[in-house]
Amino acid sequence: MLKLLRSLLDARPEPEVIPTVPEGQRVYAIGDIHGRYDLLCRMIARIEADEVSRPPADTTVILLGDLVDRGPDSARVIATAREWAKRRRVRILAGNHEEMFLGSFEREDTLRHFLRHGGRETLLSYPIEPEVYSRATLEELRVIMNEAVPEEDIAFMQSMEDRIQIGDYVFVHAGVRPGVPLEEQKVSDLRWIRGEFIEGPETRNFAVVHGHTILDAPHVSALRISLDTGAYASGLLTAIGLEGTGRWLISVQGEPAAEAA
Repeated sequence: MLKLLRSLLDARPEPEVIPTVPEGQRVYAIGDIHGRYDLLCRMIARIEADEVSRPPADTTVILLGDLVDRGPDSARVIATAREWAKRRRVRILAGNHEEMFLGSFEREDTLRHFLRHGGRETLLSYPIEPEVYSRATLEELRVIMNEAVPEEDIAFMQSMEDRIQIGDYVFVHAGVRPGVPLEEQKVSDLRWIRGEFIEGPETRNFAVVHGHTILDAPHVSALRISLDTGAYASGLLTAIGLEGTGRWLISVQGEPAAEAA
């Protein structure tokens, strides 16, 4: 467990920028949840307790996207995130899986792609019987999901953001394309990029906090923080707290996917 929770040190030279959250503010960022309602509930409790233990601050919670798919309870994850946002400032990024989910209502090719990457579990977390799902054609399934998924869930996902910047930190789902100014980044890169960003040079004047790429343990270096620890399968959901120049990891551990199901 200790190995899973340690931050990974980056061997690159120390950057000139020391990322800072503006004075008086605090940020919590949570990695990819992927339908693990059980872990989200535990993480909410941990963050609320951590917040109470610290001096008062203007606090923002950021969910880094991919709330849905793969895990068993995407519908309850969406409902819980929406309710939490009524009690405190919670900002939510759209991940590539939210993009696929929304696109599935309109395009058969996207629906097919969505189902291959965890969409089946998402749809079955709504009032759709497994037998009905199994017998349905793609055309029939689009009708069924339009009836089963509440309009407020669709509107909630449509309202998710693509990029959030607070102080010297930029929060995105997947990453940014190296060498491209923030205001010129393509949404497709913010939601889907992987190798070019992770393996690219860290010559930025800001730190990027992201999910999307699964790791056994969170990666924390000066200018990149990666928080996707594969919660849907590993049972490990990871978050980070940021205040001033300080950083601290928060994790919750549940059952791996087979036991959780």
